[in-house]
Amino acid sequence: MLTTCNIVIVGGEGDLAFRKLYPALYALHRDQLLADCTKVVGFGRGRYDREGFLDNMLQWTRDSDYIDGVDEQCWERFRDRVIHFKGSATEADDLVRLKQELGDDDIVFFLSTPPTIFAPICDAMGKAGVVSEGTRLVVEKPLGFSLESFGEINDTLFKTFDEHQIYRIDHYLGKETVQNLLALRFANIFFEPLWNRNYIDHVQVTVAESVGVEGRWNYYNESGALRDMVQNHILQLVCLVAMEFPARNEADDIRDEKLKIIRCLAPIDAGNVQACTVRGQYAGGSVDNQLVNGYTDEKDTQDKHSDTETFVAIKAHIDNNRWAGVPFYLRTGKRMPNRYSEIVIQFKPVVFKFIDIDPNAINNNSLVIRLQPNEGIEMNLMNKVPGLSEEFSIQNVGLNLSFEEAFEEHRSPSAYERLLLDVTRGDQTLFMRSDELRGAWRWVDGIIDGWKTTAQRVKKYKAGAAGPDDALGLIIRDHRKWQDFE
Repeated sequence: MLTTCNIVIVGGEGDLAFRKLYPALYALHRDQLLADCTKVVGFGRGRYDREGFLDNMLQWTRDSDYIDGVDEQCWERFRDRVIHFKGSATEADDLVRLKQELGDDDIVFFLSTPPTIFAPICDAMGKAGVVSEGTRLVVEKPLGFSLESFGEINDTLFKTFDEHQIYRIDHYLGKETVQNLLALRFANIFFEPLWNRNYIDHVQVTVAESVGVEGRWNYYNESGALRDMVQNHILQLVCLVAMEFPARNEADDIRDEKLKIIRCLAPIDAGNVQACTVRGQYAGGSVDNQLVNGYTDEKDTQDKHSDTETFVAIKAHIDNNRWAGVPFYLRTGKRMPNRYSEIVIQFKPVVFKFIDIDPNAINNNSLVIRLQPNEGIEMNLMNKVPGLSEEFSIQNVGLNLSFEEAFEEHRSPSAYERLLLDVTRGDQTLFMRSDELRGAWRWVDGIIDGWKTTAQRVKKYKAGAAGPDDALGLIIRDHRKWQDFE
């Protein structure tokens, strides 16, 4: 049964709404996953008239990587759902008008706005009387720049909404491969017995971007790679890899287990930050055979001497029984060789003594979970090379499961399709709870304070490189190596 509710995009004339949200809502409509009475409201200040607004929405939907063409008749039916509402979400009177137009059905409010105006928007919602038990609030990052600032933002939401009404989006959690982590771990008997410190040597999580700051210099300079990517995306991936089996397949049971992992992260502070982290910043170089500027030479640069990191590598540990002694190597950066996100589970070497062979040659059993660009799973196994030679040669062979090939009859939805659908269903499994975010910010704040205390500067790396040389040293000194970029 489809859930009856209306979806209001506050900031509905903005970039995120057109690029991601409206195409996702069209896809849900096309797949008959929205109730017939559901209205889609683009709440904006009136930059467009209705026809211009719909034309722009159509163009972005056609251009979306996740939409395989727009059916004209289906689009016309979708248009009938769309309301272009002009007003200010910080004015109670405008929200009263909206409520009168939508009637008594529950409302999902998606705040596609800067967090600086969350407070006045929520205050206006309370005054206008548009919030009921069935109202849901969806908020995007950045949710603060520290534990303290997150607490301030979160407190503004709690003045009007309860925890069960708040959906804090991390779009990475909407990716099919990320969701498949739970199935991979808990639905396959041959993984769970090996998923511990006895068999796993280390874990790598890489989220690499080939683009630069792309016109977001002012925001990024206040954030940096640690706040922008590690605090949310990467730590959430770590939690899904490392968490214990939840008691039930329920939102809070899963989030309880993720929270335990965050609380078990060994602190990184002034005492160990230089040994456990590397900060980097891209300089001029070449990406995809095109010359690109360095971070402090971007066209919207405001500070030629900025020390903001565009790359960070971290050696983290989880202090619990399952993972004691297993390092988690995390890295993310901009202007890397290519766009590439993956999780590598590197298993320990086997004892291989029946013939004379270099043991390093067979330390290659690994599980690679690719998040982008080609979602899939690869198992790397050692096999004998065919032939009649007296020499016993072995070679690494990958068993490759491409989601696109394995499930060619099933379209892979965008992350926002999954997340928006879950909001309409009232399912918070893929959304972050406030205590998760508090724990993540507490850990990240320790690193930031450590950098400040030790005056740890960024290391320059050429655009198109895999980060600064010190990032290689972080893992090489442990006699390990990063998974190569592809």
